[in-house]
Amino acid sequence: MTTIAQFLAVNIDCADPRRLAEFYAAVFGYEIQYADDDYAAVGDGTMTIYFQRNPDRRAAAWPGPDKQFHLDVRVPDVEQAVKDYLELGASRPDFQPGGHWVVLADPEGHLFCVCPPQR
Repeated sequence: MTTIAQFLAVNIDCADPRRLAEFYAAVFGYEIQYADDDYAAVGDGTMTIYFQRNPDRRAAAWPGPDKQFHLDVRVPDVEQAVKDYLELGASRPDFQPGGHWVVLADPEGHLFCVCPPQR
């Protein structure tokens, strides 16, 4: 079973809304609420994440100054969650800033930090 994270909301530009909707639906345990070639949405009835097609979007280099945002997700077991998310198509950048979290990139290069439970 994929590790379920808690999340608030965001609208994410991407080249393939359906693909990212599938990825994040698995990460958060959300349902795909809508998906077409230009727009997709996933949610749990309370929270929703939207994906909007932007074929010219390019992933920012990491580390680097072009990163505009990243998501932080809290999971019960960071090591297991990282394994789960890599199997779903995430990648693990070589540069890791240290700490108790792990930086991953989704299938289109959007960064997100996998964080442990609050202490």
